[in-house]
Amino acid sequence: MKYLGWIGLLATLLINACAPNNVSEEKSWEKYFTENKVEGCFMLYDNSQGTFKVYNLDRAKERFLPASTFKIFNALVGLETGAIRDTAMVIKWDGIPREKEWNQDLSMQQAFRLSSVPYFQEVARRIGKPTMQHWLDTIKYGNMKISRIDTFWLDNSLQISPDEELGFVKKLYFDNLPFTKTSMQWVRSVMLMEKTGKYELSYKTGWGIDGRKKIGWITGWVEENGHPAFYVLNIESEDPNIEMPDVRMKILKDILKQEGYFEGHK
Repeated sequence: MKYLGWIGLLATLLINACAPNNVSEEKSWEKYFTENKVEGCFMLYDNSQGTFKVYNLDRAKERFLPASTFKIFNALVGLETGAIRDTAMVIKWDGIPREKEWNQDLSMQQAFRLSSVPYFQEVARRIGKPTMQHWLDTIKYGNMKISRIDTFWLDNSLQISPDEELGFVKKLYFDNLPFTKTSMQWVRSVMLMEKTGKYELSYKTGWGIDGRKKIGWITGWVEENGHPAFYVLNIESEDPNIEMPDVRMKILKDILKQEGYFEGHK
């Protein structure tokens, strides 16, 4: 893994993430990782309060493959370049059996929610390597490295740190990326996964393999009363019995509940 270093991390926190007035390490979150038998980190920036809490700051400066969290970036570039017409654009199933829910024609919105790898591999092919590289370099997304155009976010070529992920989704929320507002609005709309009278929870998950390790992600924001808080969860385990989708969501919701979210009072 690549280390940014303390000076680089602090600069990244200030420029990419949220320019916080108060950064603190939150040791109380450790129990959620221990009880689920994973290692990881969690970062939470409350935009209205200007507070930034982090568990495992050292890990927050490491870079990992983004796995399916890259679908946020891929969707933005796809929409910006016309590779994706809109969130309703359907790509036909190629007939190759994979995950059951992927074995059908899917719209962009469906593919995003189902985290369909084949759909977004086709989007990446339509974008093409030179154009994708241009946008990686423009955004300065992680280490900006491409191997094969339809696997680079899965094969450990492209890597990004939790801090960089947090800064990226924060910029997306506030229309501070160099894409059209329409492209950013459409991507935010497909990231909205839960909406109640008390809160809205927007995110993208990710799950990849690095050697013997499973790497899990969730990145996005929780919003109550028009006040967003941005978060990123990154975990890993070598246990083949770990159910990554269940574990990462449980940790996310347990931490957010501890911090008083989901009640509509933020």
